[in-house]
Amino acid sequence: MRIDPTPPESGTPPGVHAAATSAPGIGAHVSTYLGIATYLDRIATERRLSAHTVAAYRNDLEQFATFCHRLGVTELAEIDRRMLRRFLAHLDTRRYAPRSIARKASAVRRFLDDAVKRGDLAANPAVLLGRPKRPQTLPQALPERRIGDALDALQRSDDPVTVRDLAILEVLYGAGLRVSELAGLTLADADGGKFLRIHGKGGKVRDVPIGGSAARSLRRYLDVGRPVLASPVTGAGGDTRSGAGTALWVGVRGGPLDQRGIRRVVRLRLGTFPHALRHSFATHLLENGADLRSVQELLGHAELGTTQIYTSVSRRHLRATYDLSHPRA
Repeated sequence: MRIDPTPPESGTPPGVHAAATSAPGIGAHVSTYLGIATYLDRIATERRLSAHTVAAYRNDLEQFATFCHRLGVTELAEIDRRMLRRFLAHLDTRRYAPRSIARKASAVRRFLDDAVKRGDLAANPAVLLGRPKRPQTLPQALPERRIGDALDALQRSDDPVTVRDLAILEVLYGAGLRVSELAGLTLADADGGKFLRIHGKGGKVRDVPIGGSAARSLRRYLDVGRPVLASPVTGAGGDTRSGAGTALWVGVRGGPLDQRGIRRVVRLRLGTFPHALRHSFATHLLENGADLRSVQELLGHAELGTTQIYTSVSRRHLRATYDLSHPRA
């Protein structure tokens, strides 16, 4: 899906259009919309970003381009630091959350930096632009006992859907996966015993271990849950097939269970969202002695700094333990 590289007459964001041609070099009149269109095409193919990530970039950059166009700025060379500051001020006036403003500013900065590297701009006007501060929100981990009690309760049922839901929760918590990674698992990815083959962000692949409880729940689902849910169906032409294909997780109608379905499962069984189990996975590992670098590898974080937010949670746990245990605390 590509945006229209021609600026809209009405000032509304551009729509779907055919592939844009590559932009010319420095000194030529490069339309902001054309630059964005080619940039989105490139990051989708060269960086192998997910459709969700590309869509987020598209929304942020379209908003910036539309803002510029309404002020009479339609070419990349016309964008300066003053225009960028006005855009950020506009977002603040519209009461966007600080985290959203920081994300949009980062998207614009990356886009302009790419334009410089490709010769469409002589310099990036965002280099000296102050970076909006992101609020430091600590991840909320669920108590270990709450997770354990919920999982133990599900083990007493032989219902195929419950068996599936237990395996989903065990794998989410036991491997610390993103919901997109869990939904994308295939039968082949789960064929490694106590390891899962995970296809993460940017097309990166990693092997993640799972504990005995998660491995047993997954094995039980594959043996007695999935075969029932993925039972063959008869198509219009009389052919008999399974609608689940090679997808690991199967919905009640026999087709692959998508991210939305997984979110429903977690909300129903635990009253929370999938990422809370990822937070809990990382926090509980650190609280029980795991080193930060290992947790980074398990989570699939490209930068250690992304994982370091969990150290604040772990320090809070250490402080509480100290206060309860030390005679002179």
